[in-house]
Formats: sequence, structure tokens, C-alpha cells
Amino acid sequence: MTAPNMADPDLIVSGRPVSTHLKDTRTLSQRMVGHFVKNVVPCGTLPGEALSGDVTAVTRVCLELAVRMLDGNEVGEDIERVGAAAAGWAREGIPIDTIQHAIHEGFKLGFDLILANATTQDHESLVNVARRFMDILDTIIATVSVAYVKELRAVVSEHHTAVHTLTSALLGGNSTSTMARECGIQIADSYHVLALAVPPHRDERNPTLDSKVVARRKLRRLQAELATRCGDSALSLLSVDGGTILIPTTTLDDAELDELVAQLSRAAQVPVRASAVEATPERIPQAADQAHELLDMVHRMHSVSGLYRFNDLALEYQLTRPGPARDFLGSLLDPLDDYPELLETLQVHISTNLNRQRTARLLHVHTNTVDYRLKRIGQLIAFDPTQASGLWYLRSALVARAHRTGDVPPPVGFGEPENAGGEREAVVHDIAAPPRGRRP
Repeated sequence: MTAPNMADPDLIVSGRPVSTHLKDTRTLSQRMVGHFVKNVVPCGTLPGEALSGDVTAVTRVCLELAVRMLDGNEVGEDIERVGAAAAGWAREGIPIDTIQHAIHEGFKLGFDLILANATTQDHESLVNVARRFMDILDTIIATVSVAYVKELRAVVSEHHTAVHTLTSALLGGNSTSTMARECGIQIADSYHVLALAVPPHRDERNPTLDSKVVARRKLRRLQAELATRCGDSALSLLSVDGGTILIPTTTLDDAELDELVAQLSRAAQVPVRASAVEATPERIPQAADQAHELLDMVHRMHSVSGLYRFNDLALEYQLTRPGPARDFLGSLLDPLDDYPELLETLQVHISTNLNRQRTARLLHVHTNTVDYRLKRIGQLIAFDPTQASGLWYLRSALVARAHRTGDVPPPVGFGEPENAGGEREAVVHDIAAPPRGRRP
């Protein structure tokens, strides 16, 4: 710490060093705090002990710091005290804009005090004082911002760790009330358990871009939207490919989940698929397994993006249960293995709800070719796809086959639906039973 310098001749107001107008830091700090309460709205909601203690003390430190800098001295330990106070405010959840607004209000009040003591001959000095005030303000704002953000990152990291710990425990069936209290998160009475599949963003396939950076940005957008819609109540374990979300049923009701998934798709700019199962905390592990099993089924059937519930997939779920019926249905289409164009035609024809013209358009063939192929399929497997009885078996066979093989390649002319970002129309890859109130 350096010794005090002589008063700067450019910082003289009313014949005195400008700092002398601010020397009564005790009285002035109390006056400023009163001004904050009246003019900086969030400050009025702070507890009385915070205003009379911490806020007043830090205001006084800032005044002393301003006096030192006006006198040309080094900032010394005062600036460290300001940074420590900002870190404490970050941990207490006081908004950064409230802090910065209060600092600016304090500077305005201090400058008004100097102006009140100035004369008409002090114009040039006041210009120099204003410039010095800007330097002081820059020092304090920078110190506050750096300390606040650093502490906030630590707080967010701690909260993220707590959320991760509790979410993992709930999904593993190991959560306890003690753990919840230690994490500072209250366990809800029941949850919507959502399994999410998040496909790659189109820019992840752009060779000129870093695919990992693009994927992380996609995930951050999705997480930010989830926080916007559900606040701190949603618990999640998510990667760039998807994961699991636990949402208290008191935060969103079942009818609001469809819109939530649509909003997540728009935020991530990809078509998100999701499945939902409701469960109490002790049933979350089983519910998560079921939700992801349903999601796997949706993926294998190349169904349109959106939210699926068990009621939407009850038939498909039953068809994939182990047993001789599934084995029979799964092998029913084996004769088509040597005729990939026939299997493709069957998949597309069923996905278009038996629309011959649309099937032909998607396959880039004539409708007569579609008719011929459907007839040929009936000859090979003894179930006629143009008859209701045969169609029922063939729909079921496609579901069972998708489960047996693990996946079904998309039909020709079909692409990954990317309408979430508004680029192009989504195409429904539905090979399940006829629609039962689902989206087209």
C-alpha cells in the first residue's frame, strides 16, 4: 500500500480536493442504503439485518475505495473485500442486476453530492471527476462481476452434483429422506418418468464443424428449455443422445407433457422422441425401465417424434412379449428376406395407411408396380396384404420382426424427421396397428 498522494489539481471542487466531499463515509453509506431501499426495488425485500450490516458495510468500503482512488492511491485490501461480498451475494441468490444497479445508484448519489458543492468555475474539474468516477466504477463493477460469476459457477456445480446424486439414487431405488435433505431437494410424492431419445443435429454431420461442440450446444439448449418450463423441480440425467427426466406430477399434469416434448424439440432443433410412465418414488426404477423399453419400441418402428404413453403402445408392447406367438409373427416375413424391395413396399404401404398412390410416390414406382408387389407378397407368405385378415397379421409381424432384429431400416424415400427446426416435413414411419387417436 502506497502513501497518500497530494491532491490531484485536476480534481479540485469548491477549492477542496473532491475526495473531501465524500470523507464522511459512515453517514454517507447509511444515506445511500436508505436510497437503495427506496429506489432499487429488490433491495427493499432484503432482511433488516442484511441492510444494516453487510450492505451498509460494503457500501462504506466502496466509498472508502472511491476516496482512495480519487486521491490517487492504490486500492489495497478494499477491493478484495468488495469481491468477497459479491461472492457471498451470489451464494445467497441476490441477482447480479440488483447489485450492479445499486452500485450505479450509489455512484449517481455520490456524484450528485459533489455537484451540489460545485461552483460555476468547477466545470473543467467536474469533467475530470466524471472521468475518474468512470475508472472507479469500472474497477468495482469488474471486481463484483468476476467474483459473483466465479462463486455462482461453484454454486451451480454443487447443485448439479446434488441433483445428479439424488436422480441417480431415485433411478437406482436407493433414495432416502436423509439424502434428499443433504441435497437440499424435496422428493415429490409422484413423478412423470420420461425417457428421451435426442437424435443428432444436422450440423453434427457437417465436416467443417466440431460435432462434439454442436452436440453439447444442442444439449444445453434442451436443458435450458427444461429449466424454463419446470424450474428446479425437474431431475434429469441427460447426454447428447437423450436420457431420463423425472418431473413431479404437481409441476406438470399429464396433458402438458406433450407440449413440453414439443418445446424441447424446438429448443434442441431436432425431433425428440419420448415416452412417459407415472410412478411413485419407490417405483421409479421399474418405471424408467418400462419407459425406455417403450422408447426402444418407438425407435424400432421409426414412429414420428413426440410423446408416447403405454396406452399408445399397448398392442405393440404385448406383441413383443416373449413366447411362441412372437416367435411365429417375427418369422412370418422371413420369406421376404430374399426380396428386399417387397419388404420395403410392405413397410411403406402400411406406414401410409394403405394409400397406394402415396406408396408409389414414395417408392418412385407406378401404382401398378405396388399392386404387383403386394400380390407377390401374398403369394410368398400366404397372407394377403390387401385383405383385412392378412393385413392384421402383417402389421403384427412387422412389430415382432422389428423387436427381433433390433431395428428396421427406413424405407426408401424416408429420411430422419427434422421438422423440429422447421427445415423439412416430418415423415411418419409407423408400422404399427391402425392409429388410435395419435398424431398423423
